[in-house]
Amino acid sequence: MTSSAIIPSPIKPIATRPIDEGLAQALLSSLTEYSAQLHGRRVWLACSGGRDSLALAALCVQLYHRGRLPFLPQLLHVDHGLQADSGVWAQHVARWATAQNMHCQILRAQVEGQDEQAARHARYEVMRAVLKTDDILMLAHHADDQAETILMRLIQGAGVNGLSGMQPWRKQTQGGRRNALWRPWLTAKRITISRYAQRLQLPYIDDPTNEAGDNVRSGLRRDVMPVLATYNPNIIDNIARSAQLLSDAQSIVNDQAVADLQRVAVRDLQLASAQRVLDIAALNTLPPYRQRQLLHHWLTQDEPLPPTKQLVDAVFGLSRRQDSNHQTALFWQASLQSYVIRRYRQRLYRISSDWLDWLTLPLGKVEHVISDLTDEVASTPAIRPQPILMTLRSDTHFVWQAKIWPHALATLLGGDRSGSAALIKDTLSRDKLRDKLNHQGTIRLSFAPLARQQRVRTLSMPRPQAGKKLYQTLGIPVWLRESLVIVSVDCSSKDGQDDLIENAAAVPILLLSPFNCWILHTNIIRVESNHSVVLDEIAEGVVSQIMIQKAR
Repeated sequence: MTSSAIIPSPIKPIATRPIDEGLAQALLSSLTEYSAQLHGRRVWLACSGGRDSLALAALCVQLYHRGRLPFLPQLLHVDHGLQADSGVWAQHVARWATAQNMHCQILRAQVEGQDEQAARHARYEVMRAVLKTDDILMLAHHADDQAETILMRLIQGAGVNGLSGMQPWRKQTQGGRRNALWRPWLTAKRITISRYAQRLQLPYIDDPTNEAGDNVRSGLRRDVMPVLATYNPNIIDNIARSAQLLSDAQSIVNDQAVADLQRVAVRDLQLASAQRVLDIAALNTLPPYRQRQLLHHWLTQDEPLPPTKQLVDAVFGLSRRQDSNHQTALFWQASLQSYVIRRYRQRLYRISSDWLDWLTLPLGKVEHVISDLTDEVASTPAIRPQPILMTLRSDTHFVWQAKIWPHALATLLGGDRSGSAALIKDTLSRDKLRDKLNHQGTIRLSFAPLARQQRVRTLSMPRPQAGKKLYQTLGIPVWLRESLVIVSVDCSSKDGQDDLIENAAAVPILLLSPFNCWILHTNIIRVESNHSVVLDEIAEGVVSQIMIQKAR
């Protein structure tokens, strides 16, 4: 099988054929610049089979066999299935790679849509799935591609970041994996690559859609760039120089945004790509232009492509609202996942759709039985006992766990191993409570969802509260209100005698949310006013945590 789009040249080894020294120097200079990042890494080359990627693959073969390149990249070819001959093209690339003794992996992508952006997104998604942590993906973009990209972004109204163009080295983090995109040919021109491919008689794929003019990039390439070249024949070099200057400027802006984010982010509420939170009061201390840049940087976290200016302006407006309406939601369909940007009181939240879906999963009741708490806390001070670990909700994306260390539970119930008592019953002495702790039998901990009308009282509350009043007092946003768990304790004595603490069954002691923990005040136990240090120890011994199992 063949295709009319494939240049009719025979497939043959090219390792010993003449090298283009200009293209080789561009590649080797970039190799020197990023040698520390490349050292010991596996390198892949995205090879469509077109002129540029096949020429870069050919040059790598030639330099590797001459000992000038320390590695031979592995090829990745993506079959989109959008053209009738795409299967033939994939087989052709594989045969060419075999002739050069290069490893080639054929990937198949499902494209949602027919436009160039959809195909690009699908292509990168399937290639990312192959990359392991710290792998490098080599791309054959060149100076002409850079000029077209910058012109595209200019007519779309891009800012400094967009007009700085494609970067020769860009780090990416997705699904817990760190990778980098490497573009060593951004200083090389298309005409030089074309001449090199012709001299080698490379059988590359000349995709007719590249010159059709039915998308912005190909239209700029066919209609606009030749006209601009009549005004200045150095247009490609000049645009590349402007891109470098703007890239330097963007680095300064990024450094400022990173420093501002350190001041403005609410660290206790961060959950990687699922939830990012800003303090609006701290944000408003910055000048407006730095606020906008910070919001742009904040939204872009975890995403390869930046948000639109319209979205940044909308989020900026949301942050400056003075009314008490907390229902406004801004939706953003980004490259990797979709988000909702919401405001609750003096905080801005960027929340992923996966996280919001997870928060709607039902909570069930779980229990943990301790046969003798004194055994758990009687270990030597040098050996800290293991925590009680309970899973409260989980799916393939997130796991919510509660960790309670035995010493914290002992303190809540009347004493820790040092004999201090943070919580005491009105009618019992500290000694009697400690005696109870040392002799009580089974302790049953239960973790159950908080009912909307269930009244609870935290240590900071003057009286019990329930429902909306409780949520407002604790500052619980709407989307977290179905994710509150009551921890209760049920104590029974070993000898069958009545408990020293009357009505001790199912005494609520803690209230948990995915990000917070509150100690509860009940009619059975109360807090001595001078035990803040012990309360801090309890807080450290009770942890509500979210773990990411799978990120997009």
